[in-house]
Amino acid sequence: MEDVLSLYERPYHPKYPVICFDERPCQLVGDVLAPLAMQPGRPRREDHEYQRNGTCALLVAFEPLACRRLVRVRSQRTRLDYAAFMKELADVHYPNAEKIVLVQDNLNTHSVGSFYVAFAAQEAYRLSTRFEMHHTPKKGSWLNMVELELAVFAQQCLDRRISDQDTLRREVLALAQERNQLRATVHWSFTQHDARRKLERHYQDVIEN
Repeated sequence: MEDVLSLYERPYHPKYPVICFDERPCQLVGDVLAPLAMQPGRPRREDHEYQRNGTCALLVAFEPLACRRLVRVRSQRTRLDYAAFMKELADVHYPNAEKIVLVQDNLNTHSVGSFYVAFAAQEAYRLSTRFEMHHTPKKGSWLNMVELELAVFAQQCLDRRISDQDTLRREVLALAQERNQLRATVHWSFTQHDARRKLERHYQDVIEN
């Protein structure tokens, strides 16, 4: 936990950007009957029946100090999808970074090993040198700031029926662009000092064990 919190206390450095990454599944749901359009004094109305159209995945990288996020929609969230996203992040969006400091959870795909599954060894090694990976503790994914960014997407974009992947992609890209232009970010207030003060009992447990 302190490892991740220490990253959040670092000053901004464009050569060593601190980027939070996560992904979430999205269910594609369509209407069986056409909804009734919104009218003055009457909200848009949908029939209770719906049609399942499968799932896809939303991948998000969020740099809080630069007020910047990158989102991608993919059919799955496999090692190949993770590796392709990280390659784009490193080579297209942060080509001049000396090291990308990456905060992510402990999902088994979130590792350098995924690079070796997706690419030849030389390319996989090259990519591995671009990242400094930090993982949140088990049951501590709330420490990842991108969770708050995903909550915004859930509330403003994903809380309604979206029937296909192309529509979902357009919607999330539009929201990401809007938030980037507004320089929306997360103001993290839980520090190492707070952790040591509020969780003192748990620190003692670690010492005794």
